[in-house]
Amino acid sequence: MVSRRSFIKAGAALSLGSIFSASALAEQLKVKMSQGQLMPTKGPIDKSAALPTNDVTNAKHYRPEARMGLGGLAAGNGFNTISSDTEILTMLNAAWDAGIRHYDTSPFYGLSLSERRFGDLLRNKKREDFVLSSKVGRLLTPSAEPLENSWHWADHSPFHYKYDYSASGTRRSIEDTLQRIGVASLDIVYIHDLSPQNSDMGEDWLKYFDQAAKGAIPELTKMRDEGIIKGWGFGVNTPHAVYKALDMSDPDICLLALQYSILDHKEALNKTFPMLDKRGISAVIGAPLNGGFLTGRNRFNYSPKIPAPMQQKYNAISEVATKHGIDIKTAALQFAEAPSTVASIVPGARTAEQINANVASMKVTIPDAFWSELKAKNLIEQNAPV
Repeated sequence: MVSRRSFIKAGAALSLGSIFSASALAEQLKVKMSQGQLMPTKGPIDKSAALPTNDVTNAKHYRPEARMGLGGLAAGNGFNTISSDTEILTMLNAAWDAGIRHYDTSPFYGLSLSERRFGDLLRNKKREDFVLSSKVGRLLTPSAEPLENSWHWADHSPFHYKYDYSASGTRRSIEDTLQRIGVASLDIVYIHDLSPQNSDMGEDWLKYFDQAAKGAIPELTKMRDEGIIKGWGFGVNTPHAVYKALDMSDPDICLLALQYSILDHKEALNKTFPMLDKRGISAVIGAPLNGGFLTGRNRFNYSPKIPAPMQQKYNAISEVATKHGIDIKTAALQFAEAPSTVASIVPGARTAEQINANVASMKVTIPDAFWSELKAKNLIEQNAPV
């Protein structure tokens, strides 16, 4: 459904200089409506099936038991989509009721908004009943002035942020997170957004990495050894920091966002995963649906610009999925969860309907012939686990 605010914004944009036609307005509103629709889950669903789990008996490093979790970007009003506290709490309760027990958030998501909203659910649960991860690298400070150009956050909390990967900044960030969520501990802490892809950093990411190497990395290692946290690693959109850290530290688990999906997985499969496997480190896959693109949203990863090759591959895989009686979202979620390196996937959601659809997708029986046809048509890597 198109919100009144969206309608007004669309109309205002079209009135500027009369450079768009009425048909353009209709098309823009059509896109906004499509972004609010839900891709139906197709295929035979075993409603009695449990969500997949890990055997953690002989794990070298900490690995969560649940192989399906929930990412917290949307709970921070990500992609400039405004959700009410009530809508997000309804979504979170639906996730809990569906059996999801792995929750990932960050101070950056909505500038504390996601953490606070996650706390509305989790502070009322027994701490041993769920896995919780958050991130360090940005310290928030209150401000009466809204932060302009604040990435994708709509109606975010009244905070500014600064980068701080020092030991003291890391401990301060964790303490702030615990207070915002209202829990006594975190299971996993990720060093966040150390990447040349981070537009705030660019090539300066190496300077921040050096700060983390002297501060956050030894501090998190110490906290793990003291039993304050169970594991730590990197939460990044590109693998540069992971590659750089493996030779000088001992992370447990890394959150790889935008790096392993049914559309784009070659480097992670053939380079990143083998490097992690060699050290017994697991991966959590963020954005397995490419920021909603694989559910029909008009964006790819975190951008409205959709690369032509990705659109072509989407169309081709969708055609094969339809032939075999399933949908591309279902195939994408099961594909991202399949590798043994992967400990969990954490797709985001902002509504209970999205949660239920994602959970249903994990219980669909996908025919082997579907995967065979994708490989025969070179739509996925030949060595990709399915």
